[in-house]
Amino acid sequence: MTSCAVLAASTPVAGEAQQEVVIPSIAPWMSPASPLSLVSARKADRVAFMVYDRGLRNVYSAAAPDFRPRRLTNFTRDDGIDLTDVEISDDGRMVVFVRGSAPNRWGWVANPNHDPRGAERAIWAVRTAGGPAWRVAEGASPELSPDGQWVLFTRDGQIYRARVSRTGPVTAMDTGGVPLIRLWGRNGSPRWSPDGKRIAFVSDREHHAFVAVYDVASRTVQYVAPGVDCDGTPAWSPDGRSLAFSRRPGTPFGMQQRTPAGVANPAGGCGGNSGAPTSTPITAGQNNLVRSPGFFTSALPGGYRLALMIADIGGARDITSPMVAAQIPAREVWHNAVGDSVFTTLANMTWAGDHIAFPVNVPGDEFERWYAVRAAGDTTPVRLTTTNGLIEDATSVAWSRDGGSTMFYTTNAGDIERRHIWSVPSTGGPPVQLTSGDGVETHPQPLASGKHVAVLAFGARTPASVALVPASGGSPRIIYPTLGADFPTTSHVVPHIVKTKAEDGLEISNQLFLPRNLKPGEKRPAIVFVHGGPRRQMLPAYHYMQFYHWSYAANQWLADQGYIVLSVNYRRGVGYGKSFRDAPNARDKGNSEYLDVVAGAKYLQQRPDVDPSRVGIWGLSYGGLLASQALARNSDIFVAGVDMAGVHHYDYMLDSTSSAFKSAAIGAIEGWKSPVFLVHGDDDRNVDFAQTVGLVQLLRARKIYHELMVVPDDLHESMLHANWIDTFDRMGVFLKRFVWNRETVPAGR
Repeated sequence: MTSCAVLAASTPVAGEAQQEVVIPSIAPWMSPASPLSLVSARKADRVAFMVYDRGLRNVYSAAAPDFRPRRLTNFTRDDGIDLTDVEISDDGRMVVFVRGSAPNRWGWVANPNHDPRGAERAIWAVRTAGGPAWRVAEGASPELSPDGQWVLFTRDGQIYRARVSRTGPVTAMDTGGVPLIRLWGRNGSPRWSPDGKRIAFVSDREHHAFVAVYDVASRTVQYVAPGVDCDGTPAWSPDGRSLAFSRRPGTPFGMQQRTPAGVANPAGGCGGNSGAPTSTPITAGQNNLVRSPGFFTSALPGGYRLALMIADIGGARDITSPMVAAQIPAREVWHNAVGDSVFTTLANMTWAGDHIAFPVNVPGDEFERWYAVRAAGDTTPVRLTTTNGLIEDATSVAWSRDGGSTMFYTTNAGDIERRHIWSVPSTGGPPVQLTSGDGVETHPQPLASGKHVAVLAFGARTPASVALVPASGGSPRIIYPTLGADFPTTSHVVPHIVKTKAEDGLEISNQLFLPRNLKPGEKRPAIVFVHGGPRRQMLPAYHYMQFYHWSYAANQWLADQGYIVLSVNYRRGVGYGKSFRDAPNARDKGNSEYLDVVAGAKYLQQRPDVDPSRVGIWGLSYGGLLASQALARNSDIFVAGVDMAGVHHYDYMLDSTSSAFKSAAIGAIEGWKSPVFLVHGDDDRNVDFAQTVGLVQLLRARKIYHELMVVPDDLHESMLHANWIDTFDRMGVFLKRFVWNRETVPAGR
């Protein structure tokens, strides 16, 4: 293992001898190539995945029969340019992806390597058969055509198309230079039909929204059962003959905005593509408001507020009136009940076999659910996920390539500290657990043959890997990566799950990392780690999110140096049910989650193998918030801390009597005595850099020792691998000085 010598202080004080502190570098722990996303082709047993390899972001692919991974792109610099939105064509021959970060609120694409030419966000493509990658067009969120020849994307409320293939004539419309579909409204959510001959999309028209279908060959648009309501979430049937969409009522007078709308950019309206009205009332402050039905409330015929509609695309009829374009009729196949509080949205719905499936947030239910209704109608929704566990986001669910007869999903059902893969028929029935054990499996991607499901797999000693699992269940077989000799596999420890109780009685789950060389009777320094989010859950294995993958590695690295490390899954995190996630009196309403951090620290102090006078803390984002809370409220417990991109002031109000002020770190600033290492990128799009600017003024005014690492042009989580190595190594030196060695804090700093 290599070592990194770092000076004890970033700025020497006149007359002070500056000692050199040497610690093992974190670099070997962050050396493995890490797959971060995974997709599979619909008609070929092939997967594609994005890999982060010491700052180099590239696309890889693997295919049957041997699934030997192959790097497709050749980006060879740690330049901080993100690579996301990987998509693969149905036949597996073409892959598209996006290079560049999303713009900040001023429209700037991230430029962490300080390129004087600036940065762009663009769609790229590469063939899985080999050859160099090429830039397709400026844009993001590509919708790849089934044949891999075209991508769709949106810009300024219009839909653009760019040719992926570099053959044939090229016009401005083929390069994303001019819109493919230019209509009044905010147009988005383009969806190719399975045969690539049509494009369904949503046109948001301020207080109503249409679903429309564009015919590629004739270059004509047909609206689907247009009316006065909010239509959205279009989903094609597997055979492309039908289109499902949601319908919600339009905006009533009392909720309509009077602000004039631009031709291409109507204001307010149905919430973009969700079909959910989002306008705010224009009647605030008015007296004698009309309260009779329909002025402030809206409903569909029958009094309900949500309907599932299906259009037979072959059933279009021409309207003879020159004022109305051709229309496609649709029929209602299901609607919710009047006053229904369970089925309130069809967001993220998908066609699954002969059913329409969609996630539901059931009031009073501790976990997320998926339901399905028959496309033929005359049915009540069937619950698919009867398992009790977290289903976190879109990457947690995928459908079999036979048209969606089987749902594959990631959950912690039956193993609340981990994630495993399950399956269930789209018609309902008992779910089947496909993976189990001490590992973690996420991002299920079923293969076209139906024989395997590709997953991302993780273990206590095994970082992110691409693996194959039999569709009927079994152990994951890793196909990528092969770990290098410099990766310290044998230096890892298996974390223990320990429970603590907060002052108010809430039980908290934690991972405890004990050093391998801990001897009976020894008292070691300890470190508390607090994740960000706060809607996160740390696991007793490498994590499926990039920063938390590194956080786990950092905790292992600290344990290998001899620290006892406790990773706290405090309230407001996910994985333990909605009551835990939505715990009261948290954040700016009392910061009750800090009770869990204190409980973790006191647990460590009471352990016979911990020196209670040597406890530190570190975290990023919400973890940085809690680290600063710890130093401000309990410098008597936490002798030093590392605050990366933390929040220190909730609402920018300085009313010392407000709950927000009292709940923030600044509300306890007078108790802050311990040294802190602050890290922040000034192009942070999650936490305003001003949070660190303001905190430093408070620390300077009170002569509280702090070290500061500001990274110009970098984001909430650094985009440069070299920065991460430097950050963690400097953190290691800081903790060595002020936690391990209990070095005297320099005066007047």
